[in-house]
Amino acid sequence: MSDKVIQLKGLTKRFPVGNVYFTALSDINIDIDKGEFAGLVGPSGSGKTTLLNIIGSLDVPSEGNATVLGHSIASLSQKQAAHLRNHHIGFIFQTYNLLPVYTVYENVEFALLLQNMSAGERRKAVMQALEWVGLTDKEKSKPSMLSGGECQRVAIARSMVKKPQIVLADEPTANLDSKNSHHILQTMKALNEELDVTFVFSTHDEKVMQYLKRKIALADGKVVADEAQLVDETQIG
Repeated sequence: MSDKVIQLKGLTKRFPVGNVYFTALSDINIDIDKGEFAGLVGPSGSGKTTLLNIIGSLDVPSEGNATVLGHSIASLSQKQAAHLRNHHIGFIFQTYNLLPVYTVYENVEFALLLQNMSAGERRKAVMQALEWVGLTDKEKSKPSMLSGGECQRVAIARSMVKKPQIVLADEPTANLDSKNSHHILQTMKALNEELDVTFVFSTHDEKVMQYLKRKIALADGKVVADEAQLVDETQIG
């Protein structure tokens, strides 16, 4: 089996704007291997989030192919795309998207309710995910009782609880201060290394870029650079 978990070939995405079409992505060719810690970097409007949405099966290409974990995104039915997301892809957003009326435990468990797991199996998985992010003592807390950094750690636990093969993180540090940003990034880096999960970021945050092992730069919907990066944690901060 190929180590390539994401393969984008000649990918183009257009959106209708009035009587014409706006080209958000143009002829994207990218392969991402299992276990990478990579980022789509560039200014707002460069196409980063659009590309992340296609990889996550939330959208489809207008032209070209996007193959994720062996599945052609364009050929998936809505049910098949939902199954891919629910079982194999984790999402982390800048706005946390926690449900305020539920506890930390319930927010993380929510990701498992569509899977065929017993209550005991769910509890074991949730507590393991909370342990990964250092929040086992907060399982009964509501999001309103948490700091921004803690809320984002809950969001990471929710994305990781189903043990996905790919995690897509869209500007995950945008609402955090520097200290919390580095804590979150160190947590994700540790999960990447310990569980061999592929992380793909969308970001223009220099703090995130310092941690990336590969930077894929976008501008005006095109890849303008794609380079590996050595990460020296002693220089981060």
